[in-house]
Amino acid sequence: MAESAATQFAKMPSSSKILLLALMLVLIGAAYYTLLHSTLNDEITGAQVQQTTLRDDLKKANDLQARFLALREELETRKASEQQLLRILPPNAEIAAMLADLNRLAELSGLTIESVEPRAEVGEAYYYKIPVTLKITGRYHQLAKFFYNVSKLQRAINMESISIGNPTMRGEDLVLSVGVKATAFRRKDA
Repeated sequence: MAESAATQFAKMPSSSKILLLALMLVLIGAAYYTLLHSTLNDEITGAQVQQTTLRDDLKKANDLQARFLALREELETRKASEQQLLRILPPNAEIAAMLADLNRLAELSGLTIESVEPRAEVGEAYYYKIPVTLKITGRYHQLAKFFYNVSKLQRAINMESISIGNPTMRGEDLVLSVGVKATAFRRKDA
């Protein structure tokens, strides 16, 4: 009769039992290592590689973001600078706006503009000169205030060829008659 495996195991000497048990533990350990541990090890290694790649990508993205923000700030600064330059040296003559500014400043200073004579544009290398001859009357301090206020305008306007006529008395005030060439500028188109 065939003996059962349990009875055969019971009849084995202790050293054989220990050897068989050790062999079974080695087989179970090898199966565990190949089936579970090595696949987990591969997954951990893959996850570490992916983590390193993602960290590198994040660092590159942060560097690109910092560069983008710096470039955007530089662009905003350049746009503001360009707007300021367009106020100083506009692309169009804008004579009406210039005359309106001069008239407003003359009124604020208490002067009277007696005549306005626009002249032809004069081309230079990078810009055009837009001369306008003015004849204004007023007291000395009013004239000084007017010229000072013109210097504070955003648009570049030169006051040149200033000629002072004979002073006259109006009541108690000494009134000067001044001829001046107000020259504004506009840029040439690129």
